[in-house]
Amino acid sequence: MDFSHIFLFFLFFFPTLITAQSCSVSKCINDDFAIRFPFRIPDQQPARCGYPGFNLACNKAGVTTVNLSASEYFLVRGIDYATQQIQLYDSDDCLPRRFLQGLNKLNFSNSPFIPLFSQNITFLSCPPQFTMSHFPIIGCLSNSTNSILATSSTSFVKSMSTSCTIMTTLPVPVSNPDETNQFSTNLNGDLVLTWYSPACGICETEGRLCGYKSNSGQGIACFDKYTSEENNGLRVLRIICVVILLPTLMCVIGLGCFICMAKWSYSLTDGRGNQVQHRQQVNPAGSDLEAPSRLSGLNESTIESYQKVILGESRRLPGPNGTTCPICLGEYLTKDTVRCIPECKHCFHVDCIDQWLRVNSSCPLCRNSPNPSPSHLTPIS
Repeated sequence: MDFSHIFLFFLFFFPTLITAQSCSVSKCINDDFAIRFPFRIPDQQPARCGYPGFNLACNKAGVTTVNLSASEYFLVRGIDYATQQIQLYDSDDCLPRRFLQGLNKLNFSNSPFIPLFSQNITFLSCPPQFTMSHFPIIGCLSNSTNSILATSSTSFVKSMSTSCTIMTTLPVPVSNPDETNQFSTNLNGDLVLTWYSPACGICETEGRLCGYKSNSGQGIACFDKYTSEENNGLRVLRIICVVILLPTLMCVIGLGCFICMAKWSYSLTDGRGNQVQHRQQVNPAGSDLEAPSRLSGLNESTIESYQKVILGESRRLPGPNGTTCPICLGEYLTKDTVRCIPECKHCFHVDCIDQWLRVNSSCPLCRNSPNPSPSHLTPIS
């Protein structure tokens, strides 16, 4: 390795290494899970240590919180970095109230998070003596005069309609869809959301951490865990060493180059021009080459091979599908184009499922990994 290679190594590699190591893992005092890229706590971690839209905070009780919009904040139960899921809950332990107050109307386009699953839930107001010993009620919404039920079963709603009042039907984010539910549910589970970008799941499954390549914030890369697990004392010592050694090394390199050039100029004659040409040919080149990025989802040809359906006036879909897209929660409209996953027959808006399949090779609902099917565009009335 000549002096030019050593100089480039210290000039480009060390600043990147320092950047990766300077992003320490943080956490709120009363939570056990770590907060690291793409998440960050602005008061504790620099901007380069988090991805836009992934800011968290610690409340006065030392619990992690996240804002989904200007007026909607939730407490964080946990973060799964490998599956790219965040688990949220309500500070008053009444998530159903948040649904009825308009959680389904949240504009997820302004947030990096979207519901993992969703299901149409009907809320019923029933006499307390009728439901107390028969069905689970939503305790935080019920009182001495009314018991609030929630169900995804249309047949159950019809059977209860003579005794209860139908409040509303909403597409509600749920942790696990249950299309065969014949009884009421108290919706006491957490709100589970996922995100597509940045796609750090590959780094996590390899036992590595995700982060920016450099201070400029351009490009995502994987880093070994030791770069974030070392204590602050070693990190400060390493930075001091680099600050002292780098100028010294540059001076040594400059002096060495000067001596070499002096000797070379002294020994050079008109009859040895070939040596000059050879020295020019061995100069380092191609240092900007980067390894090709790794792909985790399906390729475009495989995605296009999955069946597409154009909805007609009836908006009926084949297979076990409802009237709303499970990904964006939007209701299907006439002439909408949807794509169906082979084998499980789950269907979604084309734009929604195509974006999912580019980074995931399985169905968003049942998690099956289907085989490609012949591509065709099918109109349905």
